[in-house]
Amino acid sequence: MTAIEAAGVLLDMDGTLIDSTATVDVVWGDFARQAGFDVDEVLAHVHGVPARATLRRFLGEDADIEPWFRQIEEWENERFDADVEIPGAVAAVHAIPSGRWAVVTSALRDAALRRLARLGFPDVEVLVAAEDVERGKPDPEPYRRGAEALCVAVEDCVVFEDSDAGVRAGLAAGATVVVVGGLATPATAGLARVADMTAVSFAPGERGVTVTLS
Repeated sequence: MTAIEAAGVLLDMDGTLIDSTATVDVVWGDFARQAGFDVDEVLAHVHGVPARATLRRFLGEDADIEPWFRQIEEWENERFDADVEIPGAVAAVHAIPSGRWAVVTSALRDAALRRLARLGFPDVEVLVAAEDVERGKPDPEPYRRGAEALCVAVEDCVVFEDSDAGVRAGLAAGATVVVVGGLATPATAGLARVADMTAVSFAPGERGVTVTLS
């Protein structure tokens, strides 16, 4: 059992709180087919990466990506019936002291809020979404913005992540990173990890939050 004292908790959403693999695959599979790209190649890239970054990756830096961005936004707002909670996530987040946590996601804001509410997560007080940053994960900007919104130093935060891009973003920001799930990349070497959120508990602590990993 490991206990970490932190000022704030920064939570990725897809793959950390919500299993949205089926939804993401449907949305971006449709994009790939309609735009003429290889579906497997697009799906291998998209998880944990902001929509605009993925669109630029495949359509080109100089392309007008906004029509596709609006289409992706529409699809994401409509197609989340297949989402399910990562085991233990709802109960874990409900236990975090108020004002001490933020969701930091590469998803679009409206879709993220609707999906979290549908699965029973508490009202999100601080959300850093794809629209809120200029540079998405693996850049540290999203996690730095999350810490700033909580009025704490990012170095005093614990990040929960399941993707390589997200892990690298958290590390680059200077946070303590906990890997959720089976991700194994060079960036995860030596990091604390849990199989899912049933192995995580939160309680008020001396610095704000006591995070216990079992």
